[in-house]
Amino acid sequence: MVNLVDLTTVSEYAGRVEYLCENNRCTLRIKNLTESDSAEYRFRLKTNQPDVRFAASAGVTLSVTDPDLLVKVMETMVHQSNSRAKLQCHSRCLLPHDPSYIWYKNGQNIRGETFTHSVYFDSADSFSCALKGHENFPSPSHCVDGQTCNRVIYNNRSICAFKGSSVDISCMYSNEYVQSKFWFRPERSHQGQNPSQPEDLSEDSQYASRVQILETWRGRSTLRISDLRDSDSAQYLFKFKTPSFEWRSDLPGTTLTVTDPDLKVKVQVHSYSWSKLQCYTSCRLPHGSSYIWYENGLKIAKKTLSSYSVYFGFASSYSCAVRGHEDFPSPPVCVRGQTCNRVIYTERSICAPKGSSLDISCTYSSFEDVVQSKFWFSPERSHQGQNPSQPEDLSEDSQYAGRVQILETERGRSTLRISDLRDSDSAQYLFKFKTPSFEWRRRLPGTTLTVTALQVQVITSTVHQAYTYAELKCRSSCSPAGVSYVWFKNNEKIIKEERPLYKDQFYPGDIISCALQGRENYSSPLLYALKFPVVSVSPSDEIMEGSSVTLTCSSDANPAANYTWYKTDGNQKLHPLAKERQLVFSSILVSDSGEYNCTAENELGKRTSDMISVDVKYSPKPPSVSASPSAEIEEGSSVTLTCSSDANPAADYTWYKENQTLFQGAEGSYHVTSISSEDSGIYYCKSRNQFGEINSTSLFVDVLYAPKPPSVSVSPSAEIEEGSSVTLTCSSDANPAANYTWYKEDEDSPKASGQIFTITDFRAEHSGSYSCGAKNKIGRQNSTFHQIVVTGAWTSRAAGITTAVVLAVILLSIFLLIRKKKSAKRSSEPGEPHSKQDLNQQLFRSQAYTLSYCRSKTELQSPPEELLYASVQFSKNQSDPLSSNIEDSVVYAEVQFNSAAPRSQMSATEDSTALYSTINKTRTQHESAAHHFY
Repeated sequence: MVNLVDLTTVSEYAGRVEYLCENNRCTLRIKNLTESDSAEYRFRLKTNQPDVRFAASAGVTLSVTDPDLLVKVMETMVHQSNSRAKLQCHSRCLLPHDPSYIWYKNGQNIRGETFTHSVYFDSADSFSCALKGHENFPSPSHCVDGQTCNRVIYNNRSICAFKGSSVDISCMYSNEYVQSKFWFRPERSHQGQNPSQPEDLSEDSQYASRVQILETWRGRSTLRISDLRDSDSAQYLFKFKTPSFEWRSDLPGTTLTVTDPDLKVKVQVHSYSWSKLQCYTSCRLPHGSSYIWYENGLKIAKKTLSSYSVYFGFASSYSCAVRGHEDFPSPPVCVRGQTCNRVIYTERSICAPKGSSLDISCTYSSFEDVVQSKFWFSPERSHQGQNPSQPEDLSEDSQYAGRVQILETERGRSTLRISDLRDSDSAQYLFKFKTPSFEWRRRLPGTTLTVTALQVQVITSTVHQAYTYAELKCRSSCSPAGVSYVWFKNNEKIIKEERPLYKDQFYPGDIISCALQGRENYSSPLLYALKFPVVSVSPSDEIMEGSSVTLTCSSDANPAANYTWYKTDGNQKLHPLAKERQLVFSSILVSDSGEYNCTAENELGKRTSDMISVDVKYSPKPPSVSASPSAEIEEGSSVTLTCSSDANPAADYTWYKENQTLFQGAEGSYHVTSISSEDSGIYYCKSRNQFGEINSTSLFVDVLYAPKPPSVSVSPSAEIEEGSSVTLTCSSDANPAANYTWYKEDEDSPKASGQIFTITDFRAEHSGSYSCGAKNKIGRQNSTFHQIVVTGAWTSRAAGITTAVVLAVILLSIFLLIRKKKSAKRSSEPGEPHSKQDLNQQLFRSQAYTLSYCRSKTELQSPPEELLYASVQFSKNQSDPLSSNIEDSVVYAEVQFNSAAPRSQMSATEDSTALYSTINKTRTQHESAAHHFY
């Protein structure tokens, strides 16, 4: 059996239900429909007879929903230049008679007020419609042609969420070439100053660290807001832009309502003692929410669903709450009648200004008529918190002495009045009563009081160079109505100003406050017009590279200032660095050196500090070295070696050549006015300041010079025999290494090239004067001529002559000897020897001479190592070889041949190693020779 209840007696319909009955026709009118009104409604008729009642077996089912609108394309006409379509705004819900409509194209409002609309369209266009008066519930945007038009479809048109919770607001959008996309709310577009320019919520300071943009798949965007506040109640829209299109924001988005859980218990009595209870709210709860149920103020274990079936007692009351929001339970309800045990607080939370008075009220009822005791208490003050299970009557608490009154203006209603409110009065307050057989438990939350101070709020401000003109408001989150205010400027009371609003000019350093009239001792915190900020640096002494440095911007301001740090570039252009009071360099870099300043800004204006210089000191960086000229360096030229190193303070430099100090000074340049070959070598420099020193890499200076006068050497250096191998070597000091060419006197063409000239089979025709030339790209030098004679050729001629002379002498001696013998036989003649002794002596001398010649002949025919040779050298003065290649001195050399050679060969060998020497030039020897015979 279903228990029918008169709707006029049900609290959730209070003030919204009206019965209209006339001529046996009754109408139920319900105003301000909510989703919770969706139900079956029946009519019951009572007659004058007590027990005669008539009830309908079936009622009317009401579904409360958002306007469920759809755009339908009735017909399209496609032409070459344009296309036209007839659209219809359709609803599955029965609409009022002849409503007016609103049409949208690509999110922008267009003309049209009927449920059908004819439009020209493009394939990228989308259309939507809405009922006038219900603009917040338009139809989803619809593509006339295909499914890839420009459109945004919100998942929910309205969402309700609890304070402190999180909420997801989602939409679908379509376009292939999206350049930018973001969520915004019109009221927050640049803080309401320019609503036509939406501001990305992810960059809005009010939502800092509370907003996430999620895109789980392409074409779906979700705005997640956490730690919801009352100020988050607003409409949220999505916007996207392509190279040729921008989605307009005339179409409503999703409306978010942030509230406390407005819970109620709906009772459905199914029998005399059994009932089904439903916990519901006008706010759409997150899916899977968990519930808590209470009976007579005590929690019922293991009941977590939104519905609860119970065998009830007539004295019991029931309440529900959403887990996580236990401070906002529903009011307790009686399952049957209105006289069960319950306490209903007028407000769950309340706040009041410091120094004011406040009333906290509740209604209570008892199934029994007799109430033995009742009082107000605060759990935090129950015996000073030592025994929370034993509540203490606030009227007996010393902290509230003289400030608390308990008022009961009517039966079943109690009021706690606290005067001269203090910060310590912020707490939860509960009411407790006791009957002979029942005690109201205190598990259900009571009323939470928050005591706040007054605040001076800046409503509008205009910043001028010297002052700020502003409109101020004295407010509290819980200011009582109908009170007068007092304003103070620079500690002086402003006469004739009793309103909460105050306009004036404010200069840097001005101090403003307000208070409730009669409560001047409880004035608001002071509001400061911004002073010019001051910048400090820590550490204050020298700043080393890599150290930790903190720049602090300070300005006496209330409301607290927002700070921004700037650094100037070389063009004095400011670049914002950070929006913090302190700019911290955990490990400062050289590039951080520069000029810094900060700005302090609040609702009363903006002020800029003076510039401060940050000079980062550091040891020298690795020096770079260079030589000028950077091309080849020739002997005699001027050369500058430069050493440069980045350092702060500037470094001193020292130049070294192979560890020998050359130069020291602040200038990094070392000059050589006329460089010589001895200056070639390895150079490096050292850069040094008080923070460190470092050496450069090595620099090799290579001085180029022309060949020095060449020298010639002959191998073998002794007599040269015919057929032997002769090697001539030319040496000259030169850089780069010289190339060599060999010449023979009286011959035009060179004999060979290369440092070494070799004649493998020397013959008589090779005898002569030789010289060499040394050449590089800087210059050229020639050696003197060097005379080379074959010893074997001269000896053969001498041996032939000697042999002939010796034979002739021998023959002549024999002839003379025979002749003398004949003369001796004839007679002794005048002129003959006087004695035999004289004859013997003459014979001895003749034989000795012959022997001498024979001996000479024998010696001439003996091996060359047994011969003795002499050479005569005639020399002339030699001119300077640097200025002339003509030989002025002649060197004669005698070369011996011991045997004839079949043929001679000449070769020149190029030595791979550069040798440097001086060469003498020789001439042919024919002037004189002396031969001594023994």
